[in-house]
Amino acid sequence: MKKLTLKNESFQYIEKSFREWLDTLGYAETTVYNLPNHIRELFYYLEQHNINDIKQLDNQIIKSYYNNLKIRGNERQGGGLSNAYLNKHLQALYKFTEYLRQSGRMILPILTIDWENNSTTQIEILTIEDIQLLYKSTYGYHENTKWEPFCARDRAILTIFYGCGLRRNEGYHLNLSDIYWDKSILHVKQGKGYKERFVPLNKTNLKYLEQYVYDWRPIIVHDKKEDALFISQKGVRMQTQSMAIRLKLLQQRTNDIALQQKNLRLHVLRHSIATHLLQNGMSLEKISRFLGHSSLESTQIYTHLLAEQNGNI
Repeated sequence: MKKLTLKNESFQYIEKSFREWLDTLGYAETTVYNLPNHIRELFYYLEQHNINDIKQLDNQIIKSYYNNLKIRGNERQGGGLSNAYLNKHLQALYKFTEYLRQSGRMILPILTIDWENNSTTQIEILTIEDIQLLYKSTYGYHENTKWEPFCARDRAILTIFYGCGLRRNEGYHLNLSDIYWDKSILHVKQGKGYKERFVPLNKTNLKYLEQYVYDWRPIIVHDKKEDALFISQKGVRMQTQSMAIRLKLLQQRTNDIALQQKNLRLHVLRHSIATHLLQNGMSLEKISRFLGHSSLESTQIYTHLLAEQNGNI
């Protein structure tokens, strides 16, 4: 993407404001840098069509811009733009319309532009059977009982990232005091963009967490005042890299070739529970709140995932 120069000062200001909004919400540096650059292309398109006020923007104009982008040539390699590149623009457009609403600049209806094909195929999803195999692999794999506390911890990790759908960073920051046992609720205090939310705990989730917290965690924690939920073999708060490694070990212990070939990461568990909830009939609004999404746009990708899966059957 070549560097585009905007003449409209209001567009320049909004681009800067959008960048600051992303940064304030805690998005990754690459996201804070790249998404406003893509929106600059939208602004350049508006200028070329004599649209100089953001209030003139509507979904039809955004769709026209995107359709124009899809037929544009690739200046570096020839041919058209890749689906991956187009999806990056879509991500920027969805997030930008969310910014416009939340900043009070204007209220646009939710975009209904479909993601390009490879946006969904790149997202790994586990089946219910895969999840069951992962839980099963935490039992009876070692005769030495000293590993039982860590087996229970592995089940708790699956429970938090799959059963509760938490992000990596959210799971890392969880403390014992964040579990409200009497109300069967998990308090997520370190959500994305510093947002808090409450996640319900069903009976199965409670069972695995109770077994780990009350029966096994006291054995491995060094400082009894330590509030971290997940404790490492060194007796301190467990790092997310260690959690990811444990997940990979569980994957290999399943002895299931198809599952072992999947690119399993902690975030895959989150994608999987969202897809399974949608399959079971839960509304997008409820799934969005469950996951802690700031808008429905972020949750809509699971409808495309589900449609693609059904199309492949």
